[in-house]
This record gives sequence, C-alpha cells and structure tokens, in this order.
Amino acid sequence: MNAPYDGDRAQGTGAPAPSSGADPGMRLPGQAPGAGPAAGRDPYVQGAYDHDPYRSQDLSAQDPVAEVLYDRASHPPPPPGTYQDPGPLYGAPRTQQQGPDPRVWAQTPPPEPDGPSRHLPYGDRPATTQFVGVDSLVTSAAEEEAEPDAFAHLYKDQQAAPGTPAEDAPVAAPAPSKPAGRAAGLLKSSALMAAGTIVSRITGFLKTLAVAAAIGVGTFNDTYQIANTLPTMIYVLVGGGALNAVFIPQLVRAMKNDEDGGEAYANRLLTLVVVLLAAVTTVCVLAAPVFITMMSPKIASDPQQMEVAVAFARYCLPTMFFMGVHVVLGQILNARGRFGAMMWTPVLNNIVVIATFGTFIWAFGGFTTSGVSAATVTPEGVRLLGIGTLLGLVVQALAMLPYLRDAGFSPRLRFDWKGHGLGKAAGLAKWTFFFVLANQIGLVVVTQLATWAGSIAEKQGHPGTGFTGYQYALLLWQMPQAIITVSVMTAVLPRISRSAHDGDAAAVRDDISYGLRTSAVAIVPCAFAFLALGVPMATLLYAGSGSGAQNIGYILMAFGLGLIPYSVQYVVLRGFYAYEDTRTPFYNTVIVAAVNASVSAAAFFVLPARWAVVGMAAAYGLGYAVGVGVAWKRLRKRLGGDLDGAHVRRTYTRLIGACIPAAAVAGGAAYAIMQWLGSGVLGSLTALVVGGIALGGVFLLAAKRMRIEELNAMVGMVRGRMGR
Repeated sequence: MNAPYDGDRAQGTGAPAPSSGADPGMRLPGQAPGAGPAAGRDPYVQGAYDHDPYRSQDLSAQDPVAEVLYDRASHPPPPPGTYQDPGPLYGAPRTQQQGPDPRVWAQTPPPEPDGPSRHLPYGDRPATTQFVGVDSLVTSAAEEEAEPDAFAHLYKDQQAAPGTPAEDAPVAAPAPSKPAGRAAGLLKSSALMAAGTIVSRITGFLKTLAVAAAIGVGTFNDTYQIANTLPTMIYVLVGGGALNAVFIPQLVRAMKNDEDGGEAYANRLLTLVVVLLAAVTTVCVLAAPVFITMMSPKIASDPQQMEVAVAFARYCLPTMFFMGVHVVLGQILNARGRFGAMMWTPVLNNIVVIATFGTFIWAFGGFTTSGVSAATVTPEGVRLLGIGTLLGLVVQALAMLPYLRDAGFSPRLRFDWKGHGLGKAAGLAKWTFFFVLANQIGLVVVTQLATWAGSIAEKQGHPGTGFTGYQYALLLWQMPQAIITVSVMTAVLPRISRSAHDGDAAAVRDDISYGLRTSAVAIVPCAFAFLALGVPMATLLYAGSGSGAQNIGYILMAFGLGLIPYSVQYVVLRGFYAYEDTRTPFYNTVIVAAVNASVSAAAFFVLPARWAVVGMAAAYGLGYAVGVGVAWKRLRKRLGGDLDGAHVRRTYTRLIGACIPAAAVAGGAAYAIMQWLGSGVLGSLTALVVGGIALGGVFLLAAKRMRIEELNAMVGMVRGRMGR
C-alpha cells in the first residue's frame, strides 16, 4: 500500500523533519518499508513506494525542461501553508481547529482589474459573483442560502442578457461562444459603424446621382455645390474640429471622474454648441453674398449665377446649426459606447435629399431633357431644392433623440459653464480653430481655381472639369477612408484618450499601430483600384449626367494614390489629440494646406483648363504625403522614440508591392474593354467587373506569397464567419 507523500514539503506547517542522527534502518511511523535512506540501495528504485498526490503541483518535482517553460507569472506557486500535513498513515484523524490557524496567514490577493480576468473570468456580474459584507451578514443571518452550483459557469452561454439571474433565464440550446475582451468589443463597434457608414455612403452616392441627373455636372451644379459646401466649412471652422478633437477626450474624462457620469458636462457642452451655432448661423445667412463672392469670384461676376447661388446659400446655411447638434449628440453617444446612431442617421438625410431631387426631375424633367441652368431655372425650382436640402439635416438631427433616451441621457440646457472644464477645452480648441482655418483657406483657394477652370473648360466643350467634378471625385475617393479608417479610429479614440491620460505610452503606440495596419489592408488596394479603374467607375455612376462623367473619372484617378497618406495622416493625428496636443496638428495642417494650395495654383497656371482640376486632385494627395512625414517624426518623439515603425512600414511595403501588378493587369483589361464596348453603361460595367476581379485575384495571390499577416487574419475571419 503506497504511503502518502511525507517528505520535506511541509511548507511551513510545522511538520517535523527526520533527524540527521536517526538510524538509517529505522522506519518512522507511517513510513513504508524500505523508504528510509539506506546505504547501498539501488538509486533507480528510490522512492518506489512514495505516491505523491501533490507532485503535479510541486514545481521542483517536475521535469527540468517543463520547469524552464513554466510561466510563473501566469501560474504562481502556492503560498506557504497551502497544503496540510497528511500526518501518519494509520494515525487518528486530526482534530479540526475551531478558529483559523495563527501560524498560517493567507496572502492578500492583488486587486482585480475591471472586466474579465483570470480569477473572475466573466467579470463582476451579479449572476456569477457575489460579495458579502457586514450589512449582508446582519440582515440575512437568519436566512438559509442555497448552495452555489460549482458548474454554473459551464452553462454561461445559456444565461439571459447580462445582469439577469441564471435561474430566471430560459433554458436554451448552447450558443457558440463569442470572443471576449477589448479587441472583440472594438471589432464589434467598428463593424457596426462600418455597416452604417457603408449604407450612408451608398445612399450618399445615390444622392449625387440624383443631383447630377437633375441639374447636371456643369456650372449650374457648381453654384449648388458651393452653397451646400459653405455651411460645412463654416461649421468645421467654428466648432466642428474642436468637438471631435478636444471636447470628446474631455467628455470621456468627465464620464470617468464625475459622480454623474459626465451628464452635466455633456449638457453644458450641448448648450454651448446650440448658443454658438445659432448666433453664427444668423450672421452667415445675412452675409451670404459675401461668402459666395469669397468662394468663387467667377460666379460672383455673373449676375444670374450670383442670384441663384445666394438663394441656395440662404437655404443651405441654416443646416450648420442642425449639423452641430447632430455631431455633439452623436459624440455623447460615442462616449457612452453607442457608436451606431451617428453613422446611421445620415441615411435619413440622404433619403430626404434624393426624394427632393427626384421631385425636381418629376416636375421639371431631367438635365438631359431640360438643360436647366442658372438662366432658365425658376424660383420655385430653387425653393424646392433649397428647402429639401435643409429638411434633410433637420431630420438627421432630430433622429438622434430616441437613441439618447435609450442610452439614459436627458438633454437639457445648462448655462453654468464657468468652473466646469469648458474653459480648458476652449483653450485647447483655439489651436484646433487655427488648424481648421488653415485647412479651409486651402480649400477656398482650390474652390476658386476649380470653378474658374471649369467655367473656361465648359465653354471649350469639356463639362465636369470644375468644382462639381472635383467634389464628386473627392466624395467617391473618400469612401474607403470613411468606412474603414474613420470607423476603426472612432472606436479606438476613447481608448487612446484613456491610455494617454494614464501615461501608458505603449498602449497608445499599440493602438495607433493597430489602426494603421488594420486600415491599410483595405486602404492600399482601394487607392490602386481608383488609379486603375477610375474612369469606368465614374462613367458608370454618372452616366446620366452626359459627357462630363469621363472627366470626373480622370480626376478620380489623380486622387487615387493620395488615399494612402490621407488615411495615415488621419490615424497619426489621433495620437496628438489623445494627449490634448492641438498645436502640433495645426502646424502640420499648415504644411499640408500650403503644399496643396501652391501645387494647385501651379496646376491652374501650367496645365490646360481641362486638366487643371486633375492636377489639383494630385496636389491634394501630395500635400498629405508631406504632412505625414512631419507628423510621424513628431509623434514618434512624443511616444519615446518608438512608433512601431518597422512593423507598419513592412505591412505597407508588402501591400503596395502586391497592388502594383494587380493594378497594371486591371487597368489594362479595363482599357481594352472600354475601347471595344465604349464608355456607356454596358462598357463601363463590364470593364469595372472584369478589372475588379483581375485586381482582386492578382492582389490576393501576390499578398499570399508575401505572407501579409493582417490580410491573412482578415481572410481567416471572413472564412470563419462563412463557416468554411
């Protein structure tokens, strides 16, 4: 009969060790025959009668190779006194002590982090964790508590929603477990926002198609585009950039530190935005002619175009008020982990505008039949388009209220601004104001030059080469950025802000590296797709606008590769905003705007009028390429000289290397098909489908050979979702 382990593993329990002077042949009480250290024994049968039930938990008794590989940080050895002395084999059982052993003290466990951990795998949930304090012992001393089920955690997937007791949950078939942790939550939030952004962008393209079908892509559309762009420019200049870059990190801190979860701070911020934008909107509506003249002296020189542009502007400028309300309400929801509303409500705006221009086509006819222009449009037509544009933003802003109610937030006006952190945020926002001002100055220069060049080119028989063509190509070009990069970084920004507030530079670096590498998997192929397939994309989408669609395609091709530095710049600047550094992004944007404006001016004076806007589109990407180099060096210095640059550069280099042959094959195939079938709907669709398949196939084949880990992870995730 094997005796239990009785060696020197007493671990401080007071078990006596064998005396050094004991007789080797003497057997201790409870010791198996032959277990003593007799001289001359065969060393290979030593301890043959020792059965150690605790050997699997004794690190010193394990294999030396396994001991080297043992992770003591994740599985620390048991503290002294954990295992009791088994005592003699045939002795009487030990009497249980009525109180705790004064010789053994349990070690104080480290504090548990928030959320799931090694000791609390499901977090601090009422269904899985119980805490008993003095009040609970006193009030429930006479109650008989049920014995907890030791295997309840095995059926966690059968429980109801979080916070519902397991016994009240209906019994259901086991569901597949979902990934846990902050990465899973980030992916879920990013997927929700990406889905909303995709639908919003799709309806946004349908809106541009409706606008182009109703009023064309020439100079008359330029007047509408300038009037519709004005409120966005002024809103971003006045407060939009500050809201996204400065007030959101402050809002996250208020939620973390304030007793009310930041609700009072959010209401003060909402009140400030409402008051500020109401005043600014009133002034801008009165000064609409001044803004039109500033945006386009060419339009201001034509009395008919000027009259229509001012009328459009006075209907469109009030949209900045509802735009600001929508953004601040959406950011309040984002800070509370509700990311979907801000991405889905713009769909309502697009639907209203599509219905408006559809009504215009029903009442006055399409552009190909009516040939509407600033000289022929009626006041009723202008009023219809203006009111419909304003109504779209009103619906978009009011649609946020049900989401706020569901999140438990009650919006109300609060004017007690002093002494609650808004002054600090306003001080930080001044650099964001200069940041946006520099950016908008560059945009004003491009707008003036593009409308001038487009007016000249249209008289030469080349429509779609002005500001409208620039805007439509820019909208299509920014779609991957809005779907991928913005969605990922919107979910990451609160986490980066918390890491920066805690002084965890490594976490900030890892999140920025993750955002860069994850977005690059889609951004880099899309940039080369625009370069190779820009013309068939535009001719297919804007086929109803006449011959100007092909010129929009050339502008889109020029934008193409600039998408890569544009996306990188967006991610890198989020790192400065997390540290409440708005001065560095301002200087960086001055550089970008200066390069963009100067190169655009050179393109206007050097290139023919038909190709001037194409050169301006290339200048846009060039400006961001210069800005990325400056911002990268400064952020790397801010994070201690390490920005995971080698890893990021390796990913981008491999992706670009895989895209070059793919774009060459796709572009050649699309060009040949359009030469054969023409640039109509059939030819454009065929070229786009064949070219897209060729680009995707060659890219995936080359990327697989290059072993791009981010792409392989994405492909594996897609296959897992499809069950393959």
